[in-house]
Amino acid sequence: MALTTEEVKHIALLARIALTAEEEHQYLNELDDILLNFLILQEVDTDQVPPTGHSGSMNSVMREDEPGISSPKADVLANASRTEGHYIRVRAVLE
Repeated sequence: MALTTEEVKHIALLARIALTAEEEHQYLNELDDILLNFLILQEVDTDQVPPTGHSGSMNSVMREDEPGISSPKADVLANASRTEGHYIRVRAVLE
């Protein structure tokens, strides 16, 4: 598939990048090579290949999220650097 310089300029405009004439010529060749590779991939027969979501097996290393008993409030507050009453005091994020 042969791209034109105008198409490369249009792609650059969409990507919001400025190209010199030398870069336009360079990207013209590079994009042509990329599109050629896609044409080659389209010729691969994938009719007998089942669709997959992942290339490897999916085994979760995380435990199931199940409700449990919370830590005592006093233990949680003891780990906080600053407290105010029964709450953890944090620095203001917004002014």
